[in-house]
Amino acid sequence: MYGLVFACLAFGCAPTLRPVATGQASGAAVVARRVSTPEDLAAIHQVLDDFMAAIIHKSGKELSALVLHSRILFTSPGDQAQVDAARVFDPGFDGVGFGGYAAFAKLITTSPDALEERFTNVEITQDGPVAWVLFDYEFLSNAKVTNYGVEHWQLHKVDGRWKIFSVVWTQHAPGT
Repeated sequence: MYGLVFACLAFGCAPTLRPVATGQASGAAVVARRVSTPEDLAAIHQVLDDFMAAIIHKSGKELSALVLHSRILFTSPGDQAQVDAARVFDPGFDGVGFGGYAAFAKLITTSPDALEERFTNVEITQDGPVAWVLFDYEFLSNAKVTNYGVEHWQLHKVDGRWKIFSVVWTQHAPGT
């Protein structure tokens, strides 16, 4: 497997979005299938609902209960103009890593404003103990949209609970 990955990285293999089939000597194919249950999908939807509620409640405790740990990837990669501006102070900056989860949790718990995040067009893909969630979002301050975009989470089921271990999103100002 690692040899195939190395070969693809070295020689530029194009990824496929089709189901992976493995052949047997008789020519019969076995198609890989995702492992997903209605109970897990409902639990993942509950994580989304709990995340939105934690923001409204300004509860760092509620928010932290949803993430695997406080050092998860939690970022909105900057566009090239933002990267270039940051490189004035940090020439090696790559656009990833503004503040992280800790900065977000601090904002949620200390802001004097009423904060809310709304999710729409939610798509969940689960395969056993790992899930990917993609959705459109709007972030509101005092009932006014301050930014919006697309957000992507990765979750891991550990000790019977789904935990967020990666959050990446785009960010646009209203009117753009």
